[in-house]
Amino acid sequence: MNRKKIVIFSALLLLPKMAYAMHIGEGLLPPAWAAIYYVVMLPFVITGALNVKNAKDKDIKMLIALSGAFIFLLSALKLPSVTGSCSHPTGTGLAAILFGPFVTSFLSMIVLIFQALLLAHGGITTLGANTFSMGIVGPFVSFFIFKILKNKNRNLAVFLAAALGDFTTYIVTSIQLALAFNKAGFMASFIKFVSIFAVTQIPLAIMEGILTVVIYDYITKHAEDELKLLEVK
Repeated sequence: MNRKKIVIFSALLLLPKMAYAMHIGEGLLPPAWAAIYYVVMLPFVITGALNVKNAKDKDIKMLIALSGAFIFLLSALKLPSVTGSCSHPTGTGLAAILFGPFVTSFLSMIVLIFQALLLAHGGITTLGANTFSMGIVGPFVSFFIFKILKNKNRNLAVFLAAALGDFTTYIVTSIQLALAFNKAGFMASFIKFVSIFAVTQIPLAIMEGILTVVIYDYITKHAEDELKLLEVK
């Protein structure tokens, strides 16, 4: 391959392109939208960081670290979807159940920073938007679903919390993209993005719900004292 072809090939690799993914890619959002999501994100993340800092029990801190690792592992599993897009679980339901949505927002932001820097998954300019969808809205949905249903059927509560939290995340991501790219109208753009995600994201949400039930059941058997401190069980 001669020098000219190498230059052209390298330039093509560096050109920005639309990516339909659960993490919105670097530089994809207009600056105004990126800034808005950063502003909205900060109060939740700061509150979550303070809650993590104030956690005194070392076993609770280990559970926080476990929840963060769970988010990182599941959200890094990018699976191909239609039209070159990708889908993935979020893993935030477990943290939302154990520690609430604010701690989950902080953990999600840390995970998204590492993924943006190390895996080229997401981006720093879109960190606010990705944290808002995956680390704030989704976990709030998970938290309230679990609170409402936990005394009726615990396993069902965990399943629905994780699955619907994941499902909500992709809905919010679709809204974010439709707000930023809506030449054909917001609703037409929203339907386009939702349709792209739906093929793989719905079964992924179901699988995430099942996996979260298994992990939560294991935690209830081996960390009963910690769950009492957290007033979760």
